[in-house]
Amino acid sequence: MGETKDQQTISFKIGGMTCAACSSRVERALSKLQGVEKATVNLATEKASISYDPQQVSLADITKKVEDLGYKVIKDKIDLKITGMTCAACSGRVERVLNKMLGVATAVVNLAVEKATIEYYPGIVNVSEIKSKIESLGYGAHDIADAGEVDKEKKAREAEVKGQRLRLAIATLFSLPLLLAMVLHMLGVMGTITELLMNPYLQLVLATPVQFIAGWQFYRGAFMALKNGSANMDVLVALGTSAAYFYSIANVFRNEPDLYFETSAILITLIILGKLLEATAKGRTSEAIKALMGLQAKTARVVRNGQEVDVPVESVLVEDIVVVRPGEKIPVDGVIVEGTSTVDESMLTGESLPVDKKVGDEVVGATINKLGTFKFKATKVGKDTALAQIVRIVEEAQGSKAPIQRFADVVSGYFVPAVVGLSVLTFLAWYFIFDPGNFSRALVNFTAVLVIACPCALGLATPTSIMVGTGKGAENGILIKGAEHLENAHRLTTIVLDKTGTITKGEPEVTDIVPLAGYSEEDILPLAIRAEKNSEHPLAQAIVKYGQKRGLPITDPDSFAAIPGHGVEVTIDGKRILVGTRKLMKENNIEIESSIAQVEALEEQGKTVMLFSLENRLSGLLAVADTVKENSAQAVEELKKLGIEVWMITGDNTRTAKAIANTVGIDNVLAEVLPENKAEKVAALKKEGKVVAMVGDGINDAPALATADVGFAIGTGTDVAIEAADITLMRGDLTGIVAAIRLSKATMKNIKQNLFWALVYNSLGIPIAAFGYLSPVLAGAAMAFSSVSVVTNSLRLKRFNPYRE
Repeated sequence: MGETKDQQTISFKIGGMTCAACSSRVERALSKLQGVEKATVNLATEKASISYDPQQVSLADITKKVEDLGYKVIKDKIDLKITGMTCAACSGRVERVLNKMLGVATAVVNLAVEKATIEYYPGIVNVSEIKSKIESLGYGAHDIADAGEVDKEKKAREAEVKGQRLRLAIATLFSLPLLLAMVLHMLGVMGTITELLMNPYLQLVLATPVQFIAGWQFYRGAFMALKNGSANMDVLVALGTSAAYFYSIANVFRNEPDLYFETSAILITLIILGKLLEATAKGRTSEAIKALMGLQAKTARVVRNGQEVDVPVESVLVEDIVVVRPGEKIPVDGVIVEGTSTVDESMLTGESLPVDKKVGDEVVGATINKLGTFKFKATKVGKDTALAQIVRIVEEAQGSKAPIQRFADVVSGYFVPAVVGLSVLTFLAWYFIFDPGNFSRALVNFTAVLVIACPCALGLATPTSIMVGTGKGAENGILIKGAEHLENAHRLTTIVLDKTGTITKGEPEVTDIVPLAGYSEEDILPLAIRAEKNSEHPLAQAIVKYGQKRGLPITDPDSFAAIPGHGVEVTIDGKRILVGTRKLMKENNIEIESSIAQVEALEEQGKTVMLFSLENRLSGLLAVADTVKENSAQAVEELKKLGIEVWMITGDNTRTAKAIANTVGIDNVLAEVLPENKAEKVAALKKEGKVVAMVGDGINDAPALATADVGFAIGTGTDVAIEAADITLMRGDLTGIVAAIRLSKATMKNIKQNLFWALVYNSLGIPIAAFGYLSPVLAGAAMAFSSVSVVTNSLRLKRFNPYRE
C-alpha cells in the first residue's frame, strides 16, 4: 500500500537487540500499534523503519513501546549556543518550537547561559536541521566549544559587552542634549542654548541615530518575533519607543508643541545600559566554570624513548609515564609508579590539607604536587579526566532547569501579549475617559506601561541563581548534576546512610580470631584468607590483608561461589568451607547456638563477626571492625539540627549495626538488608510520604541511589555509584551532605527573592504606569535596572560558605 499524504516515515536505531527473535518481537509490537501502517526492524543495522499516521500515534508512543519491551531507542545529545535572545519569551519560544520538531525528544533552553540542550533521534532529524529551525526564528545557533577551549566563550562574552558599549556610546552622545533640553525646559531656564536644544528639527536629528542605530537591535528582534507569531521584550521596547518617536515626527510637521524625542532616546539609552550591566554580571555567574577550566596544566613532562620531553597536555596518551616535580600541576589522571609526595587536592575536594601519595595511589589532573618528585602512569586523558568530567557535570547543571523555573516560563509565555493588551487599554482609557481627547498623555502612559512590564528580570531570576549555586558547589567539592537535584535537596526530610565506606572509612581490619571445635588460629587463618581471596567485599579484603601482613601464602581455592549478602562457599583441598553470616550457616544446617554468646559479645563492641565453617562444622569466628570517619558524628548531629531524620542501612546484623549507629548518634537502623533490597527500603520510606536521600559509595548502592529523591555518592566510592547519584561529594565525608543541603536552601531562598521582586516589580509597576504616575523615562530606568538587580542578588551566593552555619 502506498503512503498517504497524512503518513510519515521515520527511522531510528534500537539498542539491546541480540538475536532475530528480538528484532521480530519489536517489529510485531510496533506493527500492532494503532496508526502504524508498516514497521520493519533490521537486526544487522539495528534500525527500525516505520510508516505511521501522526494523527493516530505519536513518535513518543512509538519509542515508548520499544522501551517497554526492554530495548533502548538510541538518542544523541547536543549543546548549542543560542545568540540573540533578549528575554524569557525568547528562550521559551525557542524551547517550544524545538520540542515540537519531529525527532527531538527533549529540548531545554537556558536564557542565562544562552544555551540549548537537545536530545534527538539522529535517524529522524540532524543537527543542521535543528540549527536551521533555530535560525528561522531569528536567533543564532552555534556549536559550543569543548571544555578546554576557554577563550571562545570568553571572546563571545567580550564581543557582546563590546557591542553594547558601542551602542551605549552612540545613544548617550545623542541623548544627552535631548535630556539637557528637557531639564532646562522643566526648570524654566530660557536662553539661547535652551532655544537651540528645543528646536524640533535638531531634536529629530539627535533622536534618529539613537532610534535606528543604537536601537536597531530591538527592531530586528521584534521583527523576528512577530514574523514567527510571538512577542518578546524587543516588541515592547520597539513599540513603545516607536510610538513616541513617530508621534513626535508627526507633530514636528504639524507645528504641534508636544514632542517626545527625549522619551524615546533616553528609554533606548537606559535599556542598553541595563543590557550592558546585565551582560557583564552574567559573565561573572559563570566564573566557576572558567576557573575550573583554567586549572588544567598546559604541558606535561613525559618519558619518550628514555628521555623526558615536555609536550602539550593534549598529546599525553594513556599508559604514558609522566614526571611531576615539586610545585607543578599534575597534568592528567594516573597511578604513581615511582616516588612519594604530598598533593594539594583542594580544587577537587575543597579540602585544604595536602594528601600523602605513594606508589600505587591515584593522582588527579590539575591537582598540585607539593613536595617530592614522582612518576605516574597516565590512566585518563583529555575528556576522560576527573577535571573534564567535573566541568561537564557543572556545565550540564548550569544549563538545566529547576522545577521552580516552570512557573516563570509559564508566566513569561503569556506576559508580553497581556502587556500589549493592557497598554492598549491604558491608551483608550486615558484618551476616551480619564483625559478625553488628550492624545499626548494617553501616548505617554501607553509607552510607560509597555516599558515597565518587560519580563527580563523574571526570565533571569532562576537560571542565574542556579549557575552561581552549582558553581559554588563545585568550588566546595559538591558536584550537582542538575538544577532539579539542587532544588530537591532543600526539601529533604529523611536521609538514609549506608554504613560501610559512608559512615565508616570502608577500610575494616581484623580484630579477633576465635578458633572453635578444637582448631587453632593457624588452622583457620590460612583457609579463611584463601576462601576470601576472590571476594570483592570490604570485609573479605580485610581478612586477605591480615593474612598478607602475616606473610601467609594466598592461593586460589579449588572452587569459589559468592553468595551476595551472606558470604562465600569454597572448596579447598577437597574440603567444603563456608565463611559468612549466621543466616548462611543456618541455611546450610550448621549448628551455631553454642557459640552465639561469643558472637554477640563481639557484636556489642561494634564488630562484624564472620562465621567460619569447615566440613559442615562451625570451626571459628573472625571479627572485623571498620573505623568510623572523623566527621560522621558531627554530620549526623548537624543533619538533626536541620530537622532531618537520619537512618543507617547495612547488611550487618542488628546488634553490630546498632553499636555503630549509637557511636555516631543515629536512632533509626535498617540492619541485615541484602544489597538488592536496599532500593526497596528506600522506596518504602518514600511511600510513607518522606522526601528521602540515599547516601552510599558502593556498586550495590547504585539502585538505592537511583530510587531516592536525591542520591548522594561519596566521591571516594565507585564510578557506578557516582554515575547513579544526583550529587557527588568529592571530600568523602558526610559533612558534604549538610553543606549540599545548606547550599540548596540558600539557592532556593535566592531564587524566591528574585522571583518575588521580579513579580512585585511588574505587579506594582504596571498599575502605577497605567494610572499616569510613572513617566516612560523612569519606567525605562526601572526596567533596565530590574534585571541587573536580579543578577546582582544571585551573585551574593558567591560569598556563601556551605560548610558554615
